[in-house]
Amino acid sequence: MTDLSLYRNIGIFAHVDAGKTTTTERILKLTGKIHKIGEVHDGAATTDFMEQEQERGITIQSAATTCEWNNHRLNIIDTPGHVDFTIEVYRSLKVLDGGVGVFCGSGGVEPQSETNWRYANDSEVSRIIYINKLDRLGADFMRVVKQVEDVLGANPLVMTLPIGREDDFVGVVDLLTRKAWVWDDSGDPLKYEIQDVPADMVDDVEEWREKLIETAVEQDDDAMEKYLDGDEPDMETIKNCIRKGTIDLCFFPTYCGSSFKNKGVQLVLDAVVDYLPNPTEVKPQPEVDLEGNETGEFAVVDETKPLRALAFKIMDDRYGALTFMRIYSGKMDKGMTVLNTFTGKTERIGRIVEMHADSREELDSAQAGDIVAVIGMKNVQTGHTLCDPKQPATLEPMVFPDPVISIAVAPKDKAGAEKMGIAIGKMVQEDPSFRVETDEDSGETILKGMGELHLDIKVDILKRTHGIDVEVGKPQVAYRETITQQIEDSYTHKKQSGGSGQYGKIDYTIEPGEPGSGFVFESSVTGGNVPREFWPAVEKGFKNSMNIGVLAGFPCMDVKVNLLDGAFHAVDSSAVAFEIAAKAAYRQSIPKAGPQLIEPIMKVDVFTPEDNVGDVIGDLNRRRGMIKSQEAGPTGVRIKADAPLSEMFGYIGDLRTMTSGRGQFSMEFSHYMPCPKNVADEVIKEVQERNKSK
Repeated sequence: MTDLSLYRNIGIFAHVDAGKTTTTERILKLTGKIHKIGEVHDGAATTDFMEQEQERGITIQSAATTCEWNNHRLNIIDTPGHVDFTIEVYRSLKVLDGGVGVFCGSGGVEPQSETNWRYANDSEVSRIIYINKLDRLGADFMRVVKQVEDVLGANPLVMTLPIGREDDFVGVVDLLTRKAWVWDDSGDPLKYEIQDVPADMVDDVEEWREKLIETAVEQDDDAMEKYLDGDEPDMETIKNCIRKGTIDLCFFPTYCGSSFKNKGVQLVLDAVVDYLPNPTEVKPQPEVDLEGNETGEFAVVDETKPLRALAFKIMDDRYGALTFMRIYSGKMDKGMTVLNTFTGKTERIGRIVEMHADSREELDSAQAGDIVAVIGMKNVQTGHTLCDPKQPATLEPMVFPDPVISIAVAPKDKAGAEKMGIAIGKMVQEDPSFRVETDEDSGETILKGMGELHLDIKVDILKRTHGIDVEVGKPQVAYRETITQQIEDSYTHKKQSGGSGQYGKIDYTIEPGEPGSGFVFESSVTGGNVPREFWPAVEKGFKNSMNIGVLAGFPCMDVKVNLLDGAFHAVDSSAVAFEIAAKAAYRQSIPKAGPQLIEPIMKVDVFTPEDNVGDVIGDLNRRRGMIKSQEAGPTGVRIKADAPLSEMFGYIGDLRTMTSGRGQFSMEFSHYMPCPKNVADEVIKEVQERNKSK
């Protein structure tokens, strides 16, 4: 049995362009996994192996790789930073024990870092912070530390201080050992000297070291007492305190460096081993039964326990479908049969492989704590649990957000139609935030995703990876409908035809629900006027009707229905009769309840040079944007705003024109808001014309 205390399952996450992939490359070089470093900007990074990643210099899929450091085995996942691929980060964090949050020394805490940090908080993942790119113009370690406190509300525990700034950045001081690590200019990560602290930094080092030890000893009462008596604990005690505080999320050890210049990465690797938890030190995953209720049992990391594994990513490559999974408990052997609790079917484990980006090593078995890929699973999707068929249990499944944007695609020729169906099927399996529907009236294929870039890349994959030429329609916004007034109404459904008829009468109120509540049904029927067994049928009738609104056929949301009273017939009443009554009641009452079109509002975060702030704000106002805040940084201004998605198509082109190519922005879905009347009228008219032309 392998020693699980020597395992670290970690992820590297950050805002786009903060240097995650470059940091992963340096880690692989230092741990001896690769001999030549590949650069992201040359399109040669090991973990960016998709063509689209190499061209755009961004990470789209999380890549998994395994390496060794100080006799410890590290399973590393390099995640994307772009907001449209947040789902990749979310599902990676679900299966990791620890993370490294990378921040840019000049950009600081950027919007996507906030989202990822929030996900990591939700998943209770211990993290260390690495402030990268300190060789960049405008880089300031202390400013970023302050931002981590203010913007993320986190408690950074400074472990190293930078020596020199920007072009003069040569190395870091390790506060615990009071030693300076200084690299030469050769760019070789192994060419460094350990020296005494530079004379001009001694006071700073002592001040920050005192803060570090004071914070650390709070984790241990004995060490704290000794420290207050003027007796500094030994190094092992301090490290144990830091480890305990990191695992309990009390603070986050914070390091600095420049991955591109190969400075400072060794200390981050040491910190991963010293302070991040091994699989046995993380809160075990709760198990739920097949109805989704917690059973009170946990998937304990122990290879003698029943098998529990979570599939967190599906990837299709030249060898077939790869299913990445994290094994939480038990052992998985080649050739064994496992149960997929979501489908209720069993699957046979074919080949088990350990991944190194896109190359692989075959394994005979894997055990609790491992992250491996299995080749040839048939019906497994992201979030499914695989377990021992004799002792079934489900791990908490993943929840994915609904897409906010859609485009219609059609193959240019008949031959492409069949190929497109198969290709899209594979893509949907790989990415749970990507959905596909067929428009029943026009027969068009509708792709739905999290943003323009997300769908852009999907179309690109269809064209290049699968060789299918498609025509793409213009993007459509996922509008919704809701109501604005409360209404009390009644409906009677009766139908008489030879033999028993149908009868159901319902009295009900329909009112606007809480924002984000979806559909809520309550019954306050007293006495037996509508027998309890018919309530679910009434709920079902209303709920199914919500899929098509009365204004333009968009789904209706945030509606509360309360069943007040009604009547039934001993012979003619049935569940079907009450369901039909509820559907007709919906059509009768919703038009009277002040129906309204609502649109998705995006949280927009724009970075612009100072000279262009006026233009950018003016442009956002023209797009019906609400400016929330603006803050000046050393290299430009960040403007936060809420803006309707329908006005943001093609924004990147306009922003680049306004800022001479220096502006950047990211946006993610925030909430739904009522459409202004002129916009709503336009949308409804467009839908009606589209329906006519069909």
